[in-house]
Amino acid sequence: MNKKLLTELKEKLEEQKASIEAELGKFAKKDENLKGDWDTKFPKANSGAGGQILEDAADQVEEYVNLLPVEHNMELRLQNINLALEKIKKGKYGKCENCGKKIDEERLKVYPEARQCGKCEK
Repeated sequence: MNKKLLTELKEKLEEQKASIEAELGKFAKKDENLKGDWDTKFPKANSGAGGQILEDAADQVEEYVNLLPVEHNMELRLQNINLALEKIKKGKYGKCENCGKKIDEERLKVYPEARQCGKCEK
């Protein structure tokens, strides 16, 4: 792979990483004890009258539950991006983890954190 393309892909990965971390930061915080893990923040409780408190609490639980899979998917994507950046540092980027062949450059342009070639991905 030529250096220009490698540099472009590295920059794209770094931009995606920053974007995902910024988005995660809106509703989650980094887990200080577990590297690469984020924890969805539970919404702040609102005070209200009677039945409104229960309704607000139910809405907060629903919001929290809906954000958990979003957090999980973003964490997985972030892990793959970090792995790709690490491979670039070690000079092992662009090789299929399954068969060891080069991953097609067009695939990497679309999905720079790809870990497998198109054939093995199927």
